[in-house]
Amino acid sequence: MKKYWLAAAGVVAAVAIAAPSAVGAPTETATASTASTASTASTASLATGTAARTEPAKVTPAKAAAPAPKPVRTVRPGRRVDAGGGFTVWLTRDGKHWTGPDGYENFRSVVDGNIDRSQPGVSHQSEGDATGVFHSGLYYGTREAGRVELSDDEGHKTVATLIALPGRPDWGVWYAHTVPVDGNGGSSLGVTLYDRAGKLLAELPGFDFPAGRG
Repeated sequence: MKKYWLAAAGVVAAVAIAAPSAVGAPTETATASTASTASTASTASLATGTAARTEPAKVTPAKAAAPAPKPVRTVRPGRRVDAGGGFTVWLTRDGKHWTGPDGYENFRSVVDGNIDRSQPGVSHQSEGDATGVFHSGLYYGTREAGRVELSDDEGHKTVATLIALPGRPDWGVWYAHTVPVDGNGGSSLGVTLYDRAGKLLAELPGFDFPAGRG
């Protein structure tokens, strides 16, 4: 009997000693397997270059900003303004005056009833040659004028210079220069009037016939 119990005790002891090893073995195996899998995946990624590659961010081109407006210049009645290219512009209480390189004087009235100053509007006169075109006109019907733009069919814009008499009356004059325009003296360009906040006030589409003086 003593031998039997000793033998049984030895078996129990052997089981108890072997148990930690048996319990711990799967943990070590799982850890090694995980490390091995990660190493294999990393090696495969580096080999193929797919995981390590960083795609460049897509850049969306910025929209072109609107042309910056020019401050309205205040001029005294009769004060001659050099408009460039041999052109001179001046204002009187009854309207717009200008001369070109040929010395010929032009006049556009604001009191003869040909324009309606009860609402915003613009007019357009142009003359030029193969070297360029001079554009000018009236803006009227508002004391909040902030910008006048010339634009062609392709969307190219030219910001005009604005002048007005003291006290900011409800009208003034704009002028600008552009490159030569074929066939119609520059009247094909549209004219747009905006207020100081950039709100559209009035627009005048281009014409298809040559522009003369007046």
